[in-house]
Amino acid sequence: MVIRQASLDIVCGVTSRLPQTAQPEIAFAGKSNVGKSSLINALMNRKSLARTSSQPGKTQTINYYHINEELYLVDLPGYGYAKVPQSEKEKWGKMIERYLLSSQQLKVVFLLVDIRHEPGENDRLMYDWIIQKGFRPVIIATKLDKLKRSQVSKALSLLRTGLGMQPEDILISFSAQTKQGRDEIWKLIESFL
Repeated sequence: MVIRQASLDIVCGVTSRLPQTAQPEIAFAGKSNVGKSSLINALMNRKSLARTSSQPGKTQTINYYHINEELYLVDLPGYGYAKVPQSEKEKWGKMIERYLLSSQQLKVVFLLVDIRHEPGENDRLMYDWIIQKGFRPVIIATKLDKLKRSQVSKALSLLRTGLGMQPEDILISFSAQTKQGRDEIWKLIESFL
């Protein structure tokens, strides 16, 4: 997809009412430090529209990025590592749940996992939960550039097994550094529109 226009259009906090947009929404979920903002920036061909940080847990809102005035990339709050009180994490969880249950335009959920590690309990819970809500998540294995080429196949196999993925489930490896996987992700997004 050629990105002619990309902007942060809507930001929803814990108490905000979620908007009902009139255009397709593509959601991104994942742990606090898995690289959601980096992936979204890479997809939008922007360096820092989605704020990235070395501190996990910076995305504490649901951020809607409007692309070419025809679709939204929706960045959901990260789960897991953030050094915040449990009560705050629970609020983020409820925000994610509210979004997945109420969006009329949601076409697909991309679940990001770190290719270097076996999926944690939070990743498995999120994967199962997305399925329970009626979606087949597309798994994006981030941080591909951190592995040697000879390690990739085994790492992807561990992710499939660790999440309990079905053979037909889609798994894409991605690097924010090299942009490997970017075109494949866009092709998939376009197929859902």
